[in-house]
Parts: sequence; C-alpha cells; structure tokens
Amino acid sequence: MDTERLRASWATVAAYGTQVPQFFYARLFLAHPELRDMFPVSMATQSDRLVAALGRIVSEVDDLTDVTPVIQQLGRDHRRFQVRAEHYPFVGEALLATLQQFLGADWTPELAADWTAAYTVVATVMGDAAKAAEGVSPPWWQAEVVAHERRGYDIALLRLRPEPAYTYRAGQSMAVETSIRPRLWRTYSIANAPRADGTLDLHIKAVPGGQVSNALVNSVGTGDTLRLGAPVGARLTLDRDSGRHLLLLAGGTGLAPLKAILEQLAAAEQPRRVTLFTGARTAADLYDAPALGRMEQQLPWLTVVPVLSHDPYHPGERGMVTEAALRHHNWLDHDVYACGPDSMVSDAVARLTAAGIPADRIRTEDFEAEPYRATTTRTREVSAL
Repeated sequence: MDTERLRASWATVAAYGTQVPQFFYARLFLAHPELRDMFPVSMATQSDRLVAALGRIVSEVDDLTDVTPVIQQLGRDHRRFQVRAEHYPFVGEALLATLQQFLGADWTPELAADWTAAYTVVATVMGDAAKAAEGVSPPWWQAEVVAHERRGYDIALLRLRPEPAYTYRAGQSMAVETSIRPRLWRTYSIANAPRADGTLDLHIKAVPGGQVSNALVNSVGTGDTLRLGAPVGARLTLDRDSGRHLLLLAGGTGLAPLKAILEQLAAAEQPRRVTLFTGARTAADLYDAPALGRMEQQLPWLTVVPVLSHDPYHPGERGMVTEAALRHHNWLDHDVYACGPDSMVSDAVARLTAAGIPADRIRTEDFEAEPYRATTTRTREVSAL
C-alpha cells in the first residue's frame, strides 16, 4: 500500500464534510436494506463517527502496532450491533463506491487497490477479534435497574445488576443502551469498585438534547432492563506500580470513576494519601457530597475539597477545579487523575504540565477502543459504523 497516497486521497474526500457519510449510508442501505435495522432511527449524529474512524485508521495504516488493539476492540464491540463476518464486504463495497464518487478522475486502479488492501486488513483484524471473543464474553449484558435515585433535577444514580457476571476494573467505562432509545448507545463510567454482589453504579446527568441520558434520568425506573457493552478504557485505572500519593480532579459526573478508584484504595492494605478536588457550578450540583463526606470521615488518608465555579458566596474554594488545586500545592510528588467535561480535562492537563508535573503522571479517561464516538458532556454516543 502507498500510505501517503491513501492519506492524501482521504484528505480530499474528507473535505466534502457531511456529504461523505450521507452518500456512504445511502449506498450501503440501498444495496443492503437489511442492514438499516442495525442503526438508530435518526442518523443525524452518525456522520462524525464514520469520518473519525476512517481518519484514525488511515493515518496509522502503515504501522498497525498502536492501532491494532483499537481495531480489535471495534470488532469485539460490534457484536452488540449483531454485525457478522458477511457484513464486512458490504461495508467495503460502500466505502470504495464513496471514495470513487468524491475523487472522480483521481480514482485510479492503483488507488482502488490500495484502499481495498487497507480495508481488507482492517476487516480481517476486526473479524478475527470478534470470532475469538465468541464463547469468552457475551456480545452484551442484560442489567436490571435495582435502584434509581434522583440527585437533583438533572442527575440520577442508577444501581444495576448485570447478568451474567460483569468483570471490570475501577476506573473503566461501558456503553449503555435502553429500549426506550433502541440502537443508541452512550458510554458512562462505572462509579464503584467491583462488589461481591455484582451490582454497579452509574452517575447520569441529563444533558440538553441527550436522548439516552434524559431517558435514563427521567424515564427509566427500578425493575427496568438495560443492555451493557464490554468494559473499556484502561488509562484511568489505578497504577498499582506507583507508590506516589494521588491528586484526583473531578468535574461534574466525572467524579464517577474517581469514586470507584477511592473504593479500590479503601480495600488496599496500605492506601496512599489522596486529595480529591470535586468541581461544580453551585452547591446544589455537588450531587454526591453526603457520600463523599462519609468517606472522608471513615478514611483518614482522604481529603475532599469542593470547588464551586458560579457561587461568589461559597466560603470554600471557588473558581476552576485545577486552579484551586494548584493554589493548595504543587503536586510534583503526586500522580494525577482527572475526569470531567472535555474542556475541564484539557485545561487540567495544560495547567498541570505547565506547573512541572510530568505528562506521564497525568491520567485521563480514554475511549480509544471506540474512536468514532461523538462527545457530549462526559458521554459518548455510539452505534454501528
């Protein structure tokens, strides 16, 4: 494959924006209408995922060392959309037809051969990973909602009991689907360390226009059933080889995976000292304050510092959460875990590295296993390619 030719051709095609996925899906569904049911009724948010996935894979197709785990995870995860091996050629046909449509005279037999080879590699890796996962883990888990607790007008805590047993690590996330919004998946961080009874918690904020988040907060109730994807994300899990103390920075429901890490540390024989700065707009938005207060009382190594950004009368820390943390200490001898809205995490990384903290000591949430997700406030939207 001529990888430079691949990248150049994709740059040309991507410049057409939303016309590209519109043509791709029209071609795919026209040729294979049976695939339409794998996708949500509304395709309005589907476009960016296709473009992001292709761009990521094409940019690294000459060296699959780093991207292979991503492609393998895509193959395993696509089982929950009921994607089978015989579907991959259909997608490849639609992809080549789309490239030909937008490249026009630049679409040569040599370029077609390059794209065919590149897609064949990706499809083979995905298919092999999906096949290897059969019998090892289910395509999805059924989970009963055993508790639904409102924590304000737009936040709820959901406690789930998955079947079969769900194995994960504190700090990981998972995709969630409700029958109220079929074929629409959102990824949420698990808010507790693994428990003996197998239940797990989610902290859900209903975001404006969020179809799944609003359903989970306002419509789903105790006794309802959700579907769960496999756990994803390893970067925000605890580095057990480090003996350094921890600084945790949480924005909004970004608290969820950090609370799971606190629970994991609470079970350790020699827990490290932890300082948690939890940011919100107002005191009413500190939705888990009572639980954090109890943890702080019970765990002598834990300090919790609430930070409010929009309450000028708050007697404690005010402003942005990372600014408040840097006013307290330089944290050069700590590992840092940050989770929250993308803007908050980006700001945290920039400020912390500027303060001299090595980048490899700053851990943030990652969703590299599914690079085509569209971002909303701490959720990722996903459906089949």
